[in-house]
Amino acid sequence: MKKFIGTSLSILMAATLSFAQTRIPADSIFNKYYNATGGKALWDGVKTYNVKRNYTSATATPYTANISASVADNSIYKSKTIMNRSFVYAVKGSEGWIKVPMGNRTDVKDLSQADKDNMNFELYKNLAPFIDYQKRGFIASTVGTETVNGVATNNVELQGKGVKYNLYFDANSGLLVRQKESLAGIETVTDFSNYTKSAFGILYPSKLVEINSADKKPITITSVVTINEAVSPELFKR
Repeated sequence: MKKFIGTSLSILMAATLSFAQTRIPADSIFNKYYNATGGKALWDGVKTYNVKRNYTSATATPYTANISASVADNSIYKSKTIMNRSFVYAVKGSEGWIKVPMGNRTDVKDLSQADKDNMNFELYKNLAPFIDYQKRGFIASTVGTETVNGVATNNVELQGKGVKYNLYFDANSGLLVRQKESLAGIETVTDFSNYTKSAFGILYPSKLVEINSADKKPITITSVVTINEAVSPELFKR
């Protein structure tokens, strides 16, 4: 019996060691993504970006969003327009606010710390959540392999304060095909497809399908990204 247990433990240890030795480092997976989408040199040159998105769902009113951000200034602006009403969210540095249309006037309120944190996560997530992840206090670790929509992927866990991402990269192409975000008790799963080259030269997913554990209703998002165009200072005036 002791011999059997000893043999079993040896096999288990050997299998564990083999898995650890063959596991791809998270940074190697991230670098493969950078290379697949234009190269690290291009990514290092990203200073600002603008995103135009259309959101459609079978069970909800469609809406649009315009996002402008400066990574260098740690600032992000988002305008969501639904039924001809625009709700504006902005964060710059430690300040954040929301503008709500109220008839002929606009009500301006401070964002909560949680909402400011969410906007700061979005500042990077709109491009890639692992940009400068170590400087931002995140820890990345490779979980293993998993099949997503019939595609073999490498799963990387990215853990930060208050948020966790599981990122699934196509093992062949290196492109990000799925993201699971755990934030404030809600899990949001986003599938990425239709990678398109921006004028700047970086590829980005122009189609996203998103579903979260609260609504459980899929939303289809079409996205157009421009990089390093000017971001107007007027956007960040309260």
